[in-house]
Amino acid sequence: MSFYGIAGLFISAYLWSTILWNVGSGYDRFDRKEGIVCLFRWGFPGKNRRVFLQFLIKDIQSVRIEMKEGIYARRVLYMEIRGQAAIPLTRTDENFTPREVEQKAAELAYFLRVPIEVF
Repeated sequence: MSFYGIAGLFISAYLWSTILWNVGSGYDRFDRKEGIVCLFRWGFPGKNRRVFLQFLIKDIQSVRIEMKEGIYARRVLYMEIRGQAAIPLTRTDENFTPREVEQKAAELAYFLRVPIEVF
């Protein structure tokens, strides 16, 4: 029993630290005038606390929707970029309806003038 109690303390310390440090929060900036997309996220304290990605709008290949239905439904919006992995744009704790995800993807794809892929 003490093993589970100690494990629970470590897990709760980890979860509280992610809440207090706002790990994963940030913003996305799409600037059509300059042709630049900036993604900013906060990480854990240390050398790589600030995650800042910047790339050109013309390097974006598509906006991708990944939908997995079932008990644990998952709907994630990704941005495909040439020469890089897909970058998720929605948070994992956001539980959008399929209609909301499609609407967000359509607005973003229209603004960036790229196609939408559904998986």
